[in-house]
Amino acid sequence: MNKKTNFNTEMSIFEHLEELRQRIFIAFLLFTIITIICFLYMKNISYVLQQPAMGIKFLQLGPGEYFFTSLKVALYSGFLLSSPFTIYQITLFIIPGLTKKESSFIIPILSISIILFFCGILFAYIILAPAALKFLINYGNDIVEPIWSFEQYFNFILLLLFSTGIAFQIPIIQIILGILKIFSSKDMYTYWQYIILGSTILSAIITPSTDPITQIIMSIAILALYSSGIIVLKILNK
Repeated sequence: MNKKTNFNTEMSIFEHLEELRQRIFIAFLLFTIITIICFLYMKNISYVLQQPAMGIKFLQLGPGEYFFTSLKVALYSGFLLSSPFTIYQITLFIIPGLTKKESSFIIPILSISIILFFCGILFAYIILAPAALKFLINYGNDIVEPIWSFEQYFNFILLLLFSTGIAFQIPIIQIILGILKIFSSKDMYTYWQYIILGSTILSAIITPSTDPITQIIMSIAILALYSSGIIVLKILNK
């Protein structure tokens, strides 16, 4: 379906491409600005990300490690903070070509997806990261002194935050499958034994630490998310 302007005139393929180019440029410009700001305030961001480590000392094990890690963290932060606006630009581009029914389905799904992603990041920062780091710090602290590489710590914490944010998309996937009539809420409930096994495997993959406490917490969270997806589908009679 061709897009239409406010004057109900169909847009040509070149106008489509020009609009897409403009929206990509705006999204990339905002991403660049936010990334630069994050880099300028890297000390503040580093301080926030270090909080779950509970006073552990960090070392710079190679020349430029702090600088290059700062660039990485700034890029991740820029991507994270600009992602809602990028999704908004994509939505503005595709909505004119959708029916009212399709629009009423996509907009809430995208909004809830963004909210769940940031909820996953907060969950990882407040609950998962402290639990994992506490276990890793206490295990063997009478034998080795916990002094960590600055880069390796941030690789750990960023991976945990983003992977948990992605895991929180489980209800969205369930709702999409239910609306498309691929699986019903009843079907999803029927396979609960496999879901328990799958949540255990998924939590082991998502959590970069191998401690059982973090994996148990993550597994419980996945089961809670899966159950919430079933409840939503039941409400929607799917």
